[in-house]
Amino acid sequence: MCGIVGYVGQREASEVLLEGLRRLEYRGYDSAGVSILNGTGLQLRKAVGRLANLERELAATPLHGHVGIGHTRWATHGAPSVRNSHPHLSYDGKLSIIHNGIIENYRELKNELLAQGVKFESDTDTEVVAHLVERAYQGDLLKALAEVLPRLRGAYALALLHQDEPGRVLATRLGSPLVLGVGENENFIASDVPALLKYTRRVVFPEEGQICEISREGVRIFSPDLKLLPAAIQTTELTLDAAEKEGFEHFMLKEIHEQPRAIAETLRGRLNEGAIDLTELALDPALINGLRRVAIIACGTSLYASMVGKYLMERFTHLPTETWSASEFRYADPVINAQTLVISVSQSGETADTLEAVKLAKASGATTISVCNVMGSSIARISAATLYTRAGPEIGVASTKAYVTQLAAFALLAVGLGRMLGTTSQQQEARIVDGLMHIPGQVKALLDKDIVAVKRCAKRYKDVFNFMYIGRHFNYPTAMEGALKLKEISYIHAEGYAGGEMKHGPLALVEGTFPTIAIAPQGGTREKLLSNVQEIRARSGVVVLVATEGDAEAAELADYLIEIPACAEELSPILAIVPLQLLAYYTATQLGRDVDKPRNLAKSVTVE
Repeated sequence: MCGIVGYVGQREASEVLLEGLRRLEYRGYDSAGVSILNGTGLQLRKAVGRLANLERELAATPLHGHVGIGHTRWATHGAPSVRNSHPHLSYDGKLSIIHNGIIENYRELKNELLAQGVKFESDTDTEVVAHLVERAYQGDLLKALAEVLPRLRGAYALALLHQDEPGRVLATRLGSPLVLGVGENENFIASDVPALLKYTRRVVFPEEGQICEISREGVRIFSPDLKLLPAAIQTTELTLDAAEKEGFEHFMLKEIHEQPRAIAETLRGRLNEGAIDLTELALDPALINGLRRVAIIACGTSLYASMVGKYLMERFTHLPTETWSASEFRYADPVINAQTLVISVSQSGETADTLEAVKLAKASGATTISVCNVMGSSIARISAATLYTRAGPEIGVASTKAYVTQLAAFALLAVGLGRMLGTTSQQQEARIVDGLMHIPGQVKALLDKDIVAVKRCAKRYKDVFNFMYIGRHFNYPTAMEGALKLKEISYIHAEGYAGGEMKHGPLALVEGTFPTIAIAPQGGTREKLLSNVQEIRARSGVVVLVATEGDAEAAELADYLIEIPACAEELSPILAIVPLQLLAYYTATQLGRDVDKPRNLAKSVTVE
């Protein structure tokens, strides 16, 4: 979850590192620091809190030099403090290191080093790596790092700098993201591509276990046994503009408004004359017809998209489908075999729990498909096939456009597989294709109109302590995701429930100042959900109702009515979540929250 950057070139390294860290601050903002190598050796600056604090430190006491590494931290081992901030130094002060991930066996390594008389200056797991590499160092940092790596257990992306080798920075990865940027007489290391876009769009995605070297002369990739490997240079399609706010007050609001384009990009080339085209996945029809069940694995917002995916898969493929929290999957002895399709869902493609679950599924003989946003990410690379969502970079910690594009991807996948299995008719497919073609425009129309009820509700109920969200079938996950959005960025407690569960406990919470967000678009469960709304109104509860435009009965029942365009029931979660994203956003801004960087959270969860 932390962000790392490295630079070797002709520019002032501190300026390049700060620019990269600004682009990566969504990955962690408990503290930040840089290490610059110049004629006086390694020089460090660190600050607790947001990156702006580090910028002030560097403005007051600048660091000059053309080689350096930088880090923005999401705390795991050790509380946020200057002593726990990265970069960390080896015991002799000659080696500097930054780290994203967790060294799981750091305690035994630390005890070993303590017994040898090494003194520790921090509470972090990272510092053990600095001391181990320095103890192995005999004039060649590459050899020393290669010697130490087999001793480390866990997940990591590491970058190292040694004052006796001033012309290069080394990096390696295992279970954590890393990308190299290739420039002219300058080269870069980062956790994510947006950190590089100001300087280059030529990138290399190293494989797990490889060791990378950047210098002014170029980029070199080594195998774990130090054999030189070819560097596969790609040109990223991402642009710097996509990583800017473009006039919006927050990235989250910008990304909410980018959803029509993001959905259209997800659908582009995959709808063809009333049919869904999944040829890019190169699926073997015999293998698909041999499937007997589906397991979908994900975390957080992606898990709620997967819950919608379960309903879609069962409706269109008739295959029994279960949805797993990836953090539980590995420890539950899941029944997975060659007749199982495992679909992993991750915006970043680097989510540690999901990545490990995919590895387990592959080892069990399952067919693996990923739904992912980031080209070249770890999960995409190890999956048999990947359906990319093409949402573009998502900077706000609270996911928005990644979620709706995952929903669109599941519609494509479920109907496309259903056709291959013979369980989806041509008429059913044509109906969904027609609905998908209209969805981007419908989301845009929803965003273009001022949803007065959302702003009124946000202002009126910003000071309550609890919200309840209810939905049924396809929109039960919408209730879960809507509640999560409110919790994430406003810090108001909220829970999502299946509407039918109200009478089994949650109804006890309802009283005169308690708001319930009810999601009841046209569809097979609308009448049942409106009956749940009647139960709430009978107990003087406040009802915010998301309903299809022109639903007179819903209008009569609602204290606050939010209307969405009419669409296929299976696609309604895409439209229904938009006003709930805005409700969370406006509630949080009313409360003065930092919407893009909510406390205790980070964007890409690369630790288990």
